[in-house]
Amino acid sequence: MDAELDAWLAELPGVDPQTEAARMRLLRLGRQLERALARTAEKHGMTLGDWEALSVLRRSAPPYKLPPTVLAQALAITTGTMSVRLDRLLKAGLIEQVNDESDGRSRPVRLTPLGHRRWQEATAARTELEWRLIGEALGSSRLEQLNRLLRRVMLGFELGLGPPPRRPDSGD
Repeated sequence: MDAELDAWLAELPGVDPQTEAARMRLLRLGRQLERALARTAEKHGMTLGDWEALSVLRRSAPPYKLPPTVLAQALAITTGTMSVRLDRLLKAGLIEQVNDESDGRSRPVRLTPLGHRRWQEATAARTELEWRLIGEALGSSRLEQLNRLLRRVMLGFELGLGPPPRRPDSGD
């Protein structure tokens, strides 16, 4: 990337080289992380979108149950995309529909034992990979420093641009 950065900076007179280098590195790291997540999901028989849906259910606390509309809102996707995703997760046995008299419009879904297990396995693989790629490269004190710096950058972005958009829909 350094050779590409030098060539790019030569074409951008007046651009701060450190800011441009940080931008390029952050974008590439984001793409690398996205690819790692997608590969991890695939290794565990899911799309990245499937894994995200399971993650929202898992964060909902016991009994890990939500209506499809709440899931769609949490994932910032359309109800149509959510239906496709839920159908795939139902067929895979990772979620199940449950009866809920409090919501007559749509039946909530919840994680199955297999869904819990698959989510836990994929998440364990993800965190182990991230530790190897980030934590081991930096060590604890540098990782803390990086997090403080990235927090400041994120706050600046959010103040200037608002909350970050969701990742483009993938895998559906």
